Amino acid sequence: MRTTTPTTFRDAATDVRNLGILAHVDAGKTTLTERVLYATGAIHKRGEVHEGTTVTDFDTQERDRGITIFAAAVSCAWDGHRINLIDTPGHVDFSDEVERSLRVLDGAVAVFDAVAGVEPQSESVWRQADRHGVPRIAFVNKMDRVGADLDAAVASLRERLHVVPLVVQLPIGREDGFTGVVDLVRMRALVWGAGQDTCRVSAVPDELREEARLRRRLLDEQVAELHPAALDEYCATSELSADTLAGALRELTRGGEGVVVLCGTAYRNRGVEPLLDAIVAYLPAPADMPPVRGTLGAAEQERRPDPAAPFAALAFKVNATATGRLTCLRVYSGTMSKGDTVLDAGTGRTERIGRILRVQADRHAEVERAVAGDIVAVVGLKTTRAGSTLCAPDAPLVLEPPTAAAPVVSVAVEARTAADTGRLATALARLVEEDPSLVLRTDPETGQTVLSGMGELHLEVAVEKIRRSHGLGIEVGRPRVAYRETVASGVSGLVYRHVKQDGGAGQFAHVVIDVEPLDGEGFEFRSTVVGGRVPQEFVRAVEAGCRDALVEGPLGGHPVTGLRVTLTDGATHSKDSSEMAFRAAGRFGLREALRAGVMELLEPVVEVVVTVPDDAVGGVLGDLAARRGRVSGSAARTGTTVITAAVPLAELFGYASRLRSRTQGRGTFTARLTGYAPVPAALTRETLSA
Repeated sequence: MRTTTPTTFRDAATDVRNLGILAHVDAGKTTLTERVLYATGAIHKRGEVHEGTTVTDFDTQERDRGITIFAAAVSCAWDGHRINLIDTPGHVDFSDEVERSLRVLDGAVAVFDAVAGVEPQSESVWRQADRHGVPRIAFVNKMDRVGADLDAAVASLRERLHVVPLVVQLPIGREDGFTGVVDLVRMRALVWGAGQDTCRVSAVPDELREEARLRRRLLDEQVAELHPAALDEYCATSELSADTLAGALRELTRGGEGVVVLCGTAYRNRGVEPLLDAIVAYLPAPADMPPVRGTLGAAEQERRPDPAAPFAALAFKVNATATGRLTCLRVYSGTMSKGDTVLDAGTGRTERIGRILRVQADRHAEVERAVAGDIVAVVGLKTTRAGSTLCAPDAPLVLEPPTAAAPVVSVAVEARTAADTGRLATALARLVEEDPSLVLRTDPETGQTVLSGMGELHLEVAVEKIRRSHGLGIEVGRPRVAYRETVASGVSGLVYRHVKQDGGAGQFAHVVIDVEPLDGEGFEFRSTVVGGRVPQEFVRAVEAGCRDALVEGPLGGHPVTGLRVTLTDGATHSKDSSEMAFRAAGRFGLREALRAGVMELLEPVVEVVVTVPDDAVGGVLGDLAARRGRVSGSAARTGTTVITAAVPLAELFGYASRLRSRTQGRGTFTARLTGYAPVPAALTRETLSA
């Protein structure tokens, strides 16, 4: 196997592999990353997730919770190649971290549990990689577990992901007796002894020789069906040479027509070295990728991964550290050196490149320059945000930024003490800058500061980060729903006389108004006064006063909508009437009319589009009914059903977690506000008391 001696890199475009580790939570991504670093000599002691000692899970919350929360980049060397590796989260609440990582990666290793096979989040991240066209190889992990079955895991890849798995290894031993693999490409055995960190290469064991021969023939046939050159050789000789097979596997992987499958157990450090060989052999280098496309005005341009080309890089992550802002970049073309001036193409501002760092999770090594194909971090950029394009000032270009999913869960946050309000606002602004999937807003009606994110765990982690990093006391609660009030039954001929005498000029206004419901939302005012009994300027003042009264309704102080007010009569005083007096008459007169009529409470209603697996439709429909949802339609797709329903916003709190639990994490939903609807009479009193 390969050694871990120091390596000289000739060309980043060909000698680099930029890849991510993708999987469902607890499939072993972080452990595999740790073993890769150990096998390549990047670290000299293996860390463990359960001990909180891994390199990539360096955040205190990650170590406390035992899961990956933030995508972490590391770099190592193997067989003359630099491997820039990003360990991504596996929990669905942090899928936006995966999205940003996939945007800048050239390949990926998808990790699957040998017992569970394709799990729900494995399926989700696989679809994300499909959207970005990222070539992948599969690593079936935990082959030492009871019930581990490579064939069953491969079958789940074929059935759930609809891919062509190309299995290049045969396990030696089962479950706790798993000791190595047969390399079907080179037809040799790779065996790890007890306590050994490297494998021993030997001949295929006699008891596996026939099975290995059959599986190699099956692999040859699969590859020949997909690869024209391999088909020619197979037809001529009835088999493929090792070099032809390896070359065909490389092209099929990079073209997305097949997925190379390997196996092992990362925890016991078995199967890691063949995986590294496969990464170098099958996954693409930056030079193998199509030129990156960007825009300059209305024109589209391409940039090849050439160090001599004009500089272009995409910022995909921003971290606020104790020593300043750390901006992670993927360099697509050109060369970036310390001290260079670059252009932020989105804002038109220039930035100066300070220190350039090779990232190793929370540790960094300074380098003098970065070239096309590199993933590095830069210290000191002042205004660059995640998704910004940095380019040469004389060759501007805008690259497509990573897309951020719409948040689905919100909480209200406020400082426990008034003195901390300013510090909390600063901390929240920095948090949103680091994580674009978080959205911060102030509710114009309730005045609450509302933080929205991808899930309840996502928001819990965000709030805890502020508490720990800034030492702030924060109160968290769900936002108040912005209710409305409307007129169910109005009044006619309500007389209101506004008379006020405080010495000097007094105030006099006499109005007669009708109030009636209006179809839909909004407010309508009209006047039927004849004979000039109320001058036009006073009519406008009455309308302004009525609008003042709409701010707070009589039921619970909510805004009033859906009514028409008609001014039918009135009277003036030659000295004491004024616009101020008639405005007050309009305001107080409408308030009295609303109290005299029959009012109704309205609640916001959202249209929810839920996509669920076919086997979970019944439970999801029942849950929507329990939330007072009204289903308006459903449509069947391949393996899934899309349900459209109108649901009161107040009933959607906690729905994201509930949907995931009912669908094993495979269900998704989107929601948009469509309007307001009356609150059922049985719930009105309960709502107002709350």
